[in-house]
Amino acid sequence: MSTFHQPDLKDRPARLTVGVVGAGRVGPALAASLQLAGHRPVAVSGVSDASRRRAEAMLPGVPLVPPAEVLQRADLVLLTVPDDALPALVAGLAETGAVRPGQLLVHTSGRYGAQVLDPALRAGALPLALHPAMTFTGTPVDVQRLAGCSFGVTAPEELRLAAEALVIEMGGEPEWISEQNRPLYHAALALGANHLVTLVAQSMELLRAAGVGAPDRMLGPLLGAALDNALRSGDAALTGPVARGDAGTVAAHVTELRKHAPQTVAGYLAMARATADRALAHGLLKPELAEDLLGVLADGSHAGGGAGGTNGTDGTNGTDGTNGTDGTNGTDGTNGTEGNDR
Repeated sequence: MSTFHQPDLKDRPARLTVGVVGAGRVGPALAASLQLAGHRPVAVSGVSDASRRRAEAMLPGVPLVPPAEVLQRADLVLLTVPDDALPALVAGLAETGAVRPGQLLVHTSGRYGAQVLDPALRAGALPLALHPAMTFTGTPVDVQRLAGCSFGVTAPEELRLAAEALVIEMGGEPEWISEQNRPLYHAALALGANHLVTLVAQSMELLRAAGVGAPDRMLGPLLGAALDNALRSGDAALTGPVARGDAGTVAAHVTELRKHAPQTVAGYLAMARATADRALAHGLLKPELAEDLLGVLADGSHAGGGAGGTNGTDGTNGTDGTNGTDGTNGTDGTNGTEGNDR
């Protein structure tokens, strides 16, 4: 990690001018939140028509200018671009002399820590990585959702207090993530939130195909309860045919999915295998039932009978729909974050 001297805070204004490079879903929301805390957005850059409209809606009156001019105008610059674009953006800004000494440069990538900002650090900038663990819509509701939202914070030790203070001003909760753990941290959020959206969307499609008129209304209470149970109890919240060892039911699922939605089979089998492994490890899936189940999951066939109603399928084993059957970790997208939100 590169080193630098802590700036003299007496020389900095109490409120900062704020610029945004990359007017995707995240940047305008963070700038609007900082504005509520008394900071002053002064410039924003955006390429697409959608980005420009978003900036105009969420930061009215703030001029749209090229990225280099954003850095000229702002004390605090939010770099809210997709992860893959961030290293080249930072290098380009540093090489062209756009970075000013003492300027706070904040990126919101979950994947990267502060080291990706090293080119700007060498130019005298103060590097912060502040990643909101939230999914963004690109509308004003995002500002409200930041209240109580966790931020993955990575910064040089000398700037730790400044980084945490900015998060708190946006209504968030700072969570310190080490530089080396950023990719793992980001993978965890993607697994829990981004993949969840896919699972819920697939579930709604299948319910429509089964004749359910309002799949969202059906899933809402179930997934809400499953999320609450999972957050409270972890693997102990697992229910459904995989956790029970109902190989025949799982085989029937696979048959129907192959017939009506073959694109979902691979995902169903992969998640069922992961669920079976966790249920076995935590003593929820009986070993004598696991062999047939794992046989079904190995090839997605009809093999592994004997898993009908006789193998612990009554409500006493937590299987009726009221207990949040399978998809046990289902939720809403509120925890999501990744680069595609920018």
